Amino acid sequence: MREEEKKYTSPKFLKRRWAYPAIYLASAAIIITGILWYQAGNDDEKAEDYSYDVPTDNEFNQPAEEVNRSLENFVMPVSSPEDTVIEKNFYDAEASAEEQEAALVVYGNMYYPNQGIDISKDGKEFDVLAAMSGTVTKVQEDSLLGNTIEIEHSKGIVTRYQSVKDFEVAVGDVVDQGQAIAKAGKSLFNEDAGVHVHFEIRKDSVAVNPINYFNKSLATLQEAKLDEQKVSGDQPEAEAAQEDAVKEDAAAQDEAKAEEGAEGADEKADPSDAEQKDSESNADAQDEDAESNADTTQEDQE
Repeated sequence: MREEEKKYTSPKFLKRRWAYPAIYLASAAIIITGILWYQAGNDDEKAEDYSYDVPTDNEFNQPAEEVNRSLENFVMPVSSPEDTVIEKNFYDAEASAEEQEAALVVYGNMYYPNQGIDISKDGKEFDVLAAMSGTVTKVQEDSLLGNTIEIEHSKGIVTRYQSVKDFEVAVGDVVDQGQAIAKAGKSLFNEDAGVHVHFEIRKDSVAVNPINYFNKSLATLQEAKLDEQKVSGDQPEAEAAQEDAVKEDAAAQDEAKAEEGAEGADEKADPSDAEQKDSESNADAQDEDAESNADTTQEDQE
């Protein structure tokens, strides 16, 4: 029996106090290591499953532009504003009578309130620049207004450039603030301004005074209430204005002819006056002859 007991006796290291704790710790370390290794392997697989290519171009270009525009301020559409002159200001309904009169444009014997400002530079040509980044929505040749460009900066908010030539943009082009879009030119509508650019800022088709929004953000105009700033009247369309001018000239000619005809009719209507004047002149002549004859007879008698 003792020999059998000796055969099945436990190893010596198990009889020591630290034996079982060491076994437990080693087992725990092996288990934890296995768990960590397994999780690391799963993370790598997930990373492969959800991998994607980073785009080289800006797929969100349009929203980025909207953000940039909201951070921009309106500026004058010229490179050196200090060298320019405002030939005619915006027609402000709240301005004095004298200022309102100065802001009227005379064309075809009619008065039109100026819907923007007319900028010139010593009568010389100059580059017309975009007052704010945006998208070109209109490029139109116009013999009356001197050609037109419109740039949309936000829904309902546009800048308009008239009396320009040598277009450098087309409809659909995205332009940056300060980019050259045309050159200043002349217009039949406002010949007195000479070489200039007519610049407007509009919100929902309502013209506002550009001077009030220079160096102010797009958000300022978006939040503005324009009911009180709206003015009556607008610039004429080319064909309509030319037709009106022709009609007015024809009316003036008809009036002049009517006046001449009235004078001739007056003369024809009163022939007795003319005959009376002739008889009076003949009577005066006869009296003069009689007096001269009497004087001659008296001299002969003497």
